[in-house]
Amino acid sequence: MLRRAGVGEEGLPGRRSKAYSAQGATVRAVRGGHGLNVVGSVLAAADRGASISGEMIDFRPSDLRGSLRRGHESNLIVFLVDASGSMAARDRLSAVTGAVVSMLRDAYQRRDKVAVISVRGAAPELLLPPTSSIEVAVRRMAHADTGGRTPLAQGLVMAQQLIEREHRKEPARRAMLVILSDGRDTSHAGVAGVRTAASTISRRGLAGSLVIDCERAGRVTLGLAKELARGLVGAYVKVDELNAESISGIIDAV
Repeated sequence: MLRRAGVGEEGLPGRRSKAYSAQGATVRAVRGGHGLNVVGSVLAAADRGASISGEMIDFRPSDLRGSLRRGHESNLIVFLVDASGSMAARDRLSAVTGAVVSMLRDAYQRRDKVAVISVRGAAPELLLPPTSSIEVAVRRMAHADTGGRTPLAQGLVMAQQLIEREHRKEPARRAMLVILSDGRDTSHAGVAGVRTAASTISRRGLAGSLVIDCERAGRVTLGLAKELARGLVGAYVKVDELNAESISGIIDAV
C-alpha cells in the first residue's frame, strides 16, 4: 500500500487502501474511539479498582472506551501521463483512459475519485478534474491531444497543487500520484526542475507515488524514471506491455 506521511489514523471509508476508520473491524478499545466499547470500558473500570454494588459498576468518565476500527479508505488517484511524442503517447493515453474507466466502474463501492493530467506541449493540461463519473471521464478524455515537448516538471507542480486543493476539501482522502513517463523533461526546466518538483511532493507528504517507466528499450537507457521514483520516495515499476489491465493491476497491488 502506498502510504503518505501526515495522515492521521482516520480515512474516508472505501474499499482500496487499508486504514483506521469509523467503519470496519474492531482492533482494540481506546480512549476517544468510535462508539462505546463495553468490554473495554468494564476492563478499564476494573483496572482502576472500581467498586461493584449488586449488578452496578461505579463507572467514571475516564473509564469509557471506544473502538479503534480498521477498514478500507477511499482514494484520489491522480494520473500524470506523458502525452508528448506520437504513437507511444497515444498508446499511453489510451491505456490510462481504459484504466480510469475500469476504476470508475466500481467507484460506488470503492468511493474513489480519479483525475488525469496530460504532460505535452508548452504546458501541462488538466484533462480530467477529480471525478467519480464514468460519463465525465469518457467525455473529457475522448479528444485528448498528443505531441510536442514534455514539460514534466510543470506537470508535477500541477499535480501537487491539485492534491493540495483536494486535501483541503477532504483531508481524510488518501491521494495516490501515478506517473507514466520515461522521466525526461524536454522543456526549459529540464532534469533539475523535475528533481525540485519531486522533492517538494515528497516533502509535503500528501500523496503516495508510483512511477510506471515508459522508457523504450535500447542500447542506451537513461534511467530517469527510476531516479524520479527515488526523488518522490515512491514505488517504481517497468512493464513490458502497457494497457488498462496492467495499470489497474499495478495500482491494486500497491
